[in-house]
Amino acid sequence: MSHTTRLSIAGMSCAGCVSAVENSLTDVPGVVEAVVNLGERTATVAGTAAPETLISAVKKAGYDAAELKSLGDESEKENLELVEYRRLWVRAISAGVIGLIMFILGMGGFLPGIIEGQLIWLLMSVVTLLVLIFVGGHFFSGAWSSLKAGRGNMDTLVALGTGTAWLYSTIIILFPDSVPAQALHAYFEAAVIIVALVSLGSALETKARGKTSEAIKRLIGLQPSTARIIRNGKELDVPVQDIGLEETIRIRPGERIPVDGVIIEGSSYVDESMLTGEPMPISKNIKDEVFGGTLNTQGSFLMTASSIGEDTMLAHIIELVRKAQSSKPQIGRLVDKVAAIFVPVVVAISLISFMVWFIVGPEPKIAYAIVSAMTVLVIACPCALGLATPISIMVGVGRAAELGILIRNGEALQSASLLDTIVIDKTGTITEGKPTLTTCIPFNNLDENQVLQIAAALEMNSEHPLAVSIINAAREKNLTLETVNKFQALTGYGIQGQIADQKLLLGSKRFMQENEVDITQAIDQVENLVVNSETPIFLSEGKKLLALMGISDPIRSDSMQAIKRLQTMGLNVIMLTGDNKKTAEAIAQSVGISEVLAEVLPQDKSSKVTALQQQGFTVAMVGDGINDAPALAQANVGIAIGSGTDIAIESADIALMRNSLNGVADAIALSRATMKNIKQNLFGAFIYNTLGIPIAAGVLFPFAGILLSPIIAAAAMSMSSVTVVSNALRLKGIKL
Repeated sequence: MSHTTRLSIAGMSCAGCVSAVENSLTDVPGVVEAVVNLGERTATVAGTAAPETLISAVKKAGYDAAELKSLGDESEKENLELVEYRRLWVRAISAGVIGLIMFILGMGGFLPGIIEGQLIWLLMSVVTLLVLIFVGGHFFSGAWSSLKAGRGNMDTLVALGTGTAWLYSTIIILFPDSVPAQALHAYFEAAVIIVALVSLGSALETKARGKTSEAIKRLIGLQPSTARIIRNGKELDVPVQDIGLEETIRIRPGERIPVDGVIIEGSSYVDESMLTGEPMPISKNIKDEVFGGTLNTQGSFLMTASSIGEDTMLAHIIELVRKAQSSKPQIGRLVDKVAAIFVPVVVAISLISFMVWFIVGPEPKIAYAIVSAMTVLVIACPCALGLATPISIMVGVGRAAELGILIRNGEALQSASLLDTIVIDKTGTITEGKPTLTTCIPFNNLDENQVLQIAAALEMNSEHPLAVSIINAAREKNLTLETVNKFQALTGYGIQGQIADQKLLLGSKRFMQENEVDITQAIDQVENLVVNSETPIFLSEGKKLLALMGISDPIRSDSMQAIKRLQTMGLNVIMLTGDNKKTAEAIAQSVGISEVLAEVLPQDKSSKVTALQQQGFTVAMVGDGINDAPALAQANVGIAIGSGTDIAIESADIALMRNSLNGVADAIALSRATMKNIKQNLFGAFIYNTLGIPIAAGVLFPFAGILLSPIIAAAAMSMSSVTVVSNALRLKGIKL
């Protein structure tokens, strides 16, 4: 059976590592998809392969791996990253101190010449070698693993650069006559300082990367560790993982709700802002649902657990956010292809630079050749290139989750940034989705109660949203409902059934006309209903009209403002509904929508979306995630609004946990900002390497006499990845 396995990956340093791990995992039999996230140092693998097999494949590629199965595993991963962070600082400081001493001794003239002070310089060689082994050894072990696998990564470049510096310096000390006198210059301090600066950059990057997953950490931290349950008449405090289904839990003021459930006693106001983005606490009473991780603000109540462990809403959200953060948009996959050949290209440029300097460069040719080759290796930064996309995706998706916007994957994020047309379903999106029977006009000697009895009896078997309004109206009057036989629902038209010997029809004007029901006497009233934005519903017995009813669904208070906001963003907003055309146009006009597609059957909604796409538009469909599923799937981006149900999450590319169209505008604005951030990162990484590598190779030397120092190159390389992460973190404070 197919399943998803999540692994932590240790030892990755750049996009080349990502490619290597992904290829190793993809080659495992049974793996359908493997996505590696450099920013989070994780892999998400879908398929039937066992976790042990996947871990073995990662280790063969030269990296360490462990399965992440629980929150405890996640905490252990964070602890290991904290240990690594501290280790990187120790490496940076120890190598930095030694390198600084060497630099001061050399620049201050405290060291003898290489020939007359050969023993002292040999001691310097030994010290440098010890630093490379004990402080920078992971670069060489990583490079060796990479070489065995037939690829290159950042470790390869650092190992080649520092190794070349040490080897060249040691050779000229042992054999000073092998090079011209002016080339007798050792680079021990450069090798040591490069290790220090790269370690410092990695430490700063690790610290910054930790901030990118704060949204997930906050979500995980929402669930309390214990809960007060009632067993056998006694109240006990137990760990959350020990709560069983249907157990009774007491929630006191100020406590977080531990699991999903239903209130059975008491009432309160619950703050659901971390799940929905709604700032105001929501009133909760008996039979209302409550969700794990939300905060009880005032009253005390008893609830029964309906979902526990991985089945809670909070667990589903955490899993969805994690998958989205690990996913790759199309632009990310393109970068991966570039990164896969990046290191071999840099090594080739380094060799070419060496040969050019050695053949046509000024004396001392060998010294210039070594410095230029070493500087090219050190300044190139595949790490910045590899982090550019995933780090922005992590922050953007995390920020969206904090606003109650669940983005399924990076592809949806990229597609949302390209939208130009928004198609919005009316009921439950523009309107409240809580229809109310506001008008009832009987005909043929019936009274209002008789009409309600018949209509509610028919609607008891219907799943249509409008059915609830008629049933509720009958219940308010305590009317007795008869049994309906031969019930049939005709999607988009209405329903029919039989009570005693009466064949009854309930539905739209089109439904009446197709069954040759004479509705002439109700025409004037229909116009009045439409003007008041009420949906007309007809009730007939055979071909005889029994009643006309008007159902009103109030427009959301913020729909007009949200639609104006979407239009200000340059988006064409279209309303799509199965409702009466004139009613739909009246509602559209009141919220500022000029284009309306009305009287569209549910099965035809997707074809309307297709028609827009064929005209060249990039379309988002906004619906409830259930009735609009085909249209949501057909659209470039499907957005399910305001349900937060599993069905909504599964049917849409983006699911909004709050009942507001402002969430659609927020999602699109955040997508645009994230893609802009990714492009900024990629531009910076490419420009850095495009300019830095030629300068390191010495392209400015013939014109300005400038040849970059390997130490400056190492500092620039270390800061480039930190810059990328820092730029991505700006998304955390974005104003929407």
